[in-house]
Amino acid sequence: MAYTTAQIRNAALIGHSGAGKTALAEAMLFAAGQLKRLGRIEDGTTVSDYTKEETERKISLTATVLNCPWNSHQLNILDAPGYADFFAEAQSALRAVDAAAVVVDAPSGPQIGTERAWGLAEKAGLPRLIFVNKLDHTDLDLAGLQEQLKERLGRQVVPVQFPANPGPGFNQLIDLVQMRLYSYKNGAAEQGAIPGPLEARAKELHQQLVEAVAETDEVLMEKYFSEGELAPEELVLGLRRAVLQAQLFPLCFGDAYNCVGADRLLDALVQYGPSPEDSVGLLSSLDGAEVRLDPRPEAPMAAFVFKTVGEQHVGDLTLLRLYAGRLKPGDEVINAAKNTTERIGQVFQLNGHTRTEVTEAKAGDIVALVKLKDTHTGNTLCGKGKVVSLPVMEFPEPLIRVAVSAKEKGGEDRLALGMARLHEEDPSFVFRFDGEVHQSLLLTQGDIHLSTLLQRLKARFGVEVNIEAPKIPYRETIKGRAEGHYRHKKQSGGRGQFGEVFLRLAPTVRGEGFEFIDEVVGGAIPHNFIPAVEKGLQECLGEGPLSGCQVVDVAVTVYDGKYHDVDSDEVSFKIASSLAFKDAFLKAKPILLEPIYSLSVTVPEEYMGDVMGDLSARRGRISGMDTEGHQQIIHAEAPLAEIDRYATALRSMTQGRGIHAQKFERYEEVPGAIVDRVLAEAKRPAA
Repeated sequence: MAYTTAQIRNAALIGHSGAGKTALAEAMLFAAGQLKRLGRIEDGTTVSDYTKEETERKISLTATVLNCPWNSHQLNILDAPGYADFFAEAQSALRAVDAAAVVVDAPSGPQIGTERAWGLAEKAGLPRLIFVNKLDHTDLDLAGLQEQLKERLGRQVVPVQFPANPGPGFNQLIDLVQMRLYSYKNGAAEQGAIPGPLEARAKELHQQLVEAVAETDEVLMEKYFSEGELAPEELVLGLRRAVLQAQLFPLCFGDAYNCVGADRLLDALVQYGPSPEDSVGLLSSLDGAEVRLDPRPEAPMAAFVFKTVGEQHVGDLTLLRLYAGRLKPGDEVINAAKNTTERIGQVFQLNGHTRTEVTEAKAGDIVALVKLKDTHTGNTLCGKGKVVSLPVMEFPEPLIRVAVSAKEKGGEDRLALGMARLHEEDPSFVFRFDGEVHQSLLLTQGDIHLSTLLQRLKARFGVEVNIEAPKIPYRETIKGRAEGHYRHKKQSGGRGQFGEVFLRLAPTVRGEGFEFIDEVVGGAIPHNFIPAVEKGLQECLGEGPLSGCQVVDVAVTVYDGKYHDVDSDEVSFKIASSLAFKDAFLKAKPILLEPIYSLSVTVPEEYMGDVMGDLSARRGRISGMDTEGHQQIIHAEAPLAEIDRYATALRSMTQGRGIHAQKFERYEEVPGAIVDRVLAEAKRPAA
């Protein structure tokens, strides 16, 4: 890698699914001379979407690292999925880059995924550019589209280009900085003068760009007021400064499918995008203090693992971004998260599936390592001299919940092992055994996320699974007070069993759990048997008398009992206390509790009525609404039993334009009208 850190540009292509990010990535590689011909998504021949699942589904499922040289610079481009199920991949990509190019579908305009991707980049503090794609379509309203972009993404959106002939046959762009016409044929561009009929419009847009740049800097503003213009180099430097400070967002245009404008985007990233030297912020060290990393190759090494790629028969590829220092084969580094040492083997530069071995990586580089022992997504690697820990990534809560079991007898261990390995690559799903419902649960971001995980599990680990509906983790508690009693007596020749227990039950505050109180006096139950009484009660809590669900928030007082000098033992008192508990529990106004989740549902305004009506039908309670651009955000709460596959229903209801986030909040009492159905299902024998 013969480039300096200042000559590196790291950018992610993000946006709504179907906007053309992968086609744009392909066009950028072609424009940079990395490809001799353009690959096509429909043919499964793009550099970016190379996995079997991606070529079959014809959508990006993972963030792919690409690279190309451009104008004496090295560009690392991360093509991130736009489909909602795989937004965690976009989050991972944004952690590795210094800028984001948000790709917008010209016929559709900014969509919900556009705004969500923009929000992720904004939260990450990244400079942003916008690339409006598919300008070869008919009936485009470019003026309306630009106004929409300003409304939803910010008034700082400013065109740096102007499409000369949008619509079918589109192949000409006017660069508003250079004031030159670019005409494209077979992906190659020729420069020329701006045609007479478009000259006035181009000058008007150029003047608007100059004014927008001048307004971001006092010195430039004075120069503009005194001379009415900025020199080309002043305009470029001023625009770059404004982009780095997120004061302006350059708007580019093109048609990725026909490789129109990809070179202009590459130019924009080089001219206006940050180098790694421009973008390093404060990062947490192990002792909690904030330190600023030095983005020079000579500084102590620090790198962040933003992704792990597992490949059958090859092993894991660990993808990392170097923030400081150098890294080369044979180096020993510290994994700060685990306080372990790793020895670096081969170092690769990636272009999709293609690897190129390099002798060294330095600050700003994005590379892949192989055969690390115990380093995974989210870990920090650093030199031995200065150990730092970069902030971990936080992924959205999973939205789909299913119960899974291995089809093959004895396959549960392989299922658990396979899921653990897949989780190292994709931390956005959860796999765990739930002792409350006695099922292995798989929680994913959506249906396609679920099916691709199971596809990988089968292909790489040979594990096929059965899927069934997950049980709802209801809980039992009481609303009243009651007393219970049981005498356990068993005589079968020789030594028998005897224990008698008297209990009082009372509800506790929600969330306080189980409380055991010993009020036995006078030795009615010998002190050495009291732990057996408590143990018998504890064992009852796992399987309540009402429905077999966990019992919570109950205070149990043992206040009397009887024993026998010969026949009493711990087993007798465990049995007596458990049956006394059941006796009292069923008399103390028992109720069922169900998990309640908070929801944040984001939908276009036209679907508000349908979505709110559907939430009400799911026993949801609307707690408020917000407006964010054209999108409406509905805040609500609903029982888990009613929203288990809500992501699927919402997409169907909104033609794929609605998304939601959900999070567990608390347990609440199940309404009386529903209790009987839940109890009937609980008593139904397993299939």
